[in-house]
Order: sequence, then structure tokens, then C-alpha cells
Amino acid sequence: MFGLRVTTPRLELRTASQDDLVELVELAARGIHAPDRMPFSEPWTRQPQPAFARNGLKHYWATWANWQPENWRLLLAVVHDGVIIGTQDCGAKDFARRREVSSGSWLGQAHQGRGFGTEMRAAILELAFAGLGAHWAVSSAFPDNAPSLAVSRRLGYADDGLDVLHNEDDTPRPLQRLRLTRDAWLEHRTIPAEIEGLAACRDMFGA
Repeated sequence: MFGLRVTTPRLELRTASQDDLVELVELAARGIHAPDRMPFSEPWTRQPQPAFARNGLKHYWATWANWQPENWRLLLAVVHDGVIIGTQDCGAKDFARRREVSSGSWLGQAHQGRGFGTEMRAAILELAFAGLGAHWAVSSAFPDNAPSLAVSRRLGYADDGLDVLHNEDDTPRPLQRLRLTRDAWLEHRTIPAEIEGLAACRDMFGA
């Protein structure tokens, strides 16, 4: 699995090593979003140190400890010019039958607004559709998370209904679901991406 790479014109997405995880935790601690916003359904960025760093590492380790071909989540470090700038993940349950993946991502604040979010999502879609044979990709974002919604729509996702989550004070908060079909992905596939090292670990995805 640690030989898996997806590259685009500006980025390399690689399976996160232990050293990468430390860099990612430190990057997240420097800030992902403004203090008065919460783009994540779980407000993990509001944890105080040292719990923030410890729980971040535990989350990443758990993705490996719990990995099964029937239920997996791949976490990739996103690298630009040799510097880790964020993370892109992709996951699925019962992929062999459902052929559907979900994704999530974040970028350090210093690296936002440069189109990296679109490029890293395009990379993971290449892995899902071209590499693993997915039929659908799903994502979600809060309606006030304009950058995330813009990335999804730029890549061909269509609105797929609403979920309702609850804030920390128990007030309801709508969550926009989005879905990308294989045909729509092909129509919006404009960012070149290359996959390396998948043959050695393809069976781990239930593909």
C-alpha cells in the first residue's frame, strides 16, 4: 500500500507514512479554517492540545487497524513542491457490490485559494473510477462551505438531497449531499492524473 501514488501536474498524493502523519497533525494545528467557522461534521479542530495531536494520530492509525476490503478508508498526504499541504481521503463500504466511494479532505490555511482542492479531488476520483472501477462518488458539505461545494460542482457532482446534523448547542444544521456518476466524471475529467503502485494492493480495496 505504501507504494501507491497518484500524481497531477502540481501534486503528489501518497499513502501517509508515520512521518507524514506527524507533519499533517502539525499542519492542522496551525489552522485549517477561521475560528468562527466549522466546516466539519465532527468539530475535531476545536480540541485543545495535546489531545488535538494525540487524537489526530489515533484517528489515522485507526484507519489501518480497522481496514477490511469490505470497509476501508484510505488517507493520502497531499504534497506540493516537496511540502505536505493537506490530506485527501477516500473510503467505501461493500465496494465490491456497491461500487461507491466517499471522500473528504482539508488543506492548511496557507495553501488555500490556489486550486489545490480541485486538483487533489480530481486525483482521488481518478483512483476511484479509473483505478478501482467505481460507478459513483459521493461527498457532502455544509451550505456555507462555498469552496468545497464549488470543487464538487466543478468536477461534475450534482446535488443529492440534504441531511440534518446538530451543532454542539444542539441546533439543527443542514448538510448538502452530492453525487458524481461515472458518466459525469468522464465529462468533467480535465485534470490529468497518473496512478502508480495500485496493482500490488488492489485486492485490499475489494475491487
